[in-house]
Amino acid sequence: MFVQTSAAFGDALERTGSAGAAIAGSGRLDALLALERIGGRRSFARNEAVFAEGDPGDCWYRVVSGTVRLCKLSADGRRHIAEFYFTGDCFGLENVPERLFAAEAVGDVIVMRYSRRATERAIDDDPSLARALRDMTLRDLANAQIRLFMLGRMSAPERVANFLLDMFERRDARRALDLPMSRNDIADYLGLTIETVCRVMSAFRRCGVIDIPSPHRVELRDRAALAAIGQA
Repeated sequence: MFVQTSAAFGDALERTGSAGAAIAGSGRLDALLALERIGGRRSFARNEAVFAEGDPGDCWYRVVSGTVRLCKLSADGRRHIAEFYFTGDCFGLENVPERLFAAEAVGDVIVMRYSRRATERAIDDDPSLARALRDMTLRDLANAQIRLFMLGRMSAPERVANFLLDMFERRDARRALDLPMSRNDIADYLGLTIETVCRVMSAFRRCGVIDIPSPHRVELRDRAALAAIGQA
């Protein structure tokens, strides 16, 4: 379900050799190198804020390693997680004077920080960079629409099933998946209670759809059954 664009773009920054030559042939290598020249590396510890709600929106980020959650607190203190970002994903691209959400490290995280002003200068010099950033923004819009549908129309089992399938796809996992986020994070992402998330995942395990050998590890036993639940 998750539309992947920025991860592929970010992953390409780490490639060399024949893969780099292929990227160069597509016209993307110049854009990637332009970003590397203007970026700065930052490290964050578990639960540390990459940026807070209301901070100036004068930069954007790419995840080098670890997981970042984009979240917001409602007036009554409830937390809503809008997205998780993994290695290669980009976030904070929205062009706003102040941040509408906060970004926090789920565990230890390394990110590249790109100044918006320096990015605009790089775009003037290299139109391919503008196209790459446009694709990332369109990806974020498509995923926001998917999440609106999920939260508005899907039952709890459908939400959890689609979440797990998305995580397997985004983390390029076939049978075993390490989830860096807590059950509470998952609940706040899916608009459910932590009790509901735990109950649904336990039901999936009893039915033989998944196995849960440890709190942060999920093993996929029947992908077709999980997909069927997600489409019910």
